[in-house]
Amino acid sequence: MGCMDLWQFVSMSGVFVLAGGVKGITGMGLPTVAMSLLGLWMTPVQAAAMLVVPSLATNVAQCHGPHLRRLAVRLWPGWLAIAVVTIAAPGFGGTASTESAKRWLGAILIVYGAWGLWRPALPDFSRRNPWLSAVAGAATGMVTASTAVFVLPWVPYLQSLRLSKDEMVQALGLSFTVATLALAVRVQASAPPGWLSASGIVSVCLALAGAFAGLKLGEAVRGRIAGPAFQKALFIVFIALGAANLSRAG
Repeated sequence: MGCMDLWQFVSMSGVFVLAGGVKGITGMGLPTVAMSLLGLWMTPVQAAAMLVVPSLATNVAQCHGPHLRRLAVRLWPGWLAIAVVTIAAPGFGGTASTESAKRWLGAILIVYGAWGLWRPALPDFSRRNPWLSAVAGAATGMVTASTAVFVLPWVPYLQSLRLSKDEMVQALGLSFTVATLALAVRVQASAPPGWLSASGIVSVCLALAGAFAGLKLGEAVRGRIAGPAFQKALFIVFIALGAANLSRAG
């Protein structure tokens, strides 16, 4: 193993420990943190390939809960839209697409960070037609197809439904699982033949191990960290990483 391979393995593991830690503390954020950091030196499709397994594995636990039936009735049009648009929309591809994806990733990170700092009042959509979720889902699918990040506009939409804390956690887990599975299909279709080499398999395993280590660490320190202050700092970091990704896109 060369020095460069070793450096990449260590760096990637560190990214997923950090991303898992954020998810352990806040209940979300693993794909956003991982993509924002991996995007600094990987192409979007490479970063997304590393993201799929850790994201899926850490989201499955959040799918369990007593609210599945109610959430499914309310959100299935959005889940369907996320899956279809994520798989079918243009995004990953050649060099031009890679530069475009980096710009989109940078822009989404800046918008998400600014939205998190601003915390605008959201309208109450809890009594609106469930098909409104299809609009939010389609928009989220477009963003996911270009950036492999699926927080916007889906997370604000879920918040506008005025869900209870337990419902929100389960809704996030179910939604992110759908988005991750759709992303996995897209990555498989977009990646060049033979992309998952022995080195790639090792990378995925290290990413998975790092994510779970970070998740456990985040859960352990969750009660010792001031939530609002941590989230504010995290959103500021997203803005900085977004600017960095934009600058590297040229």
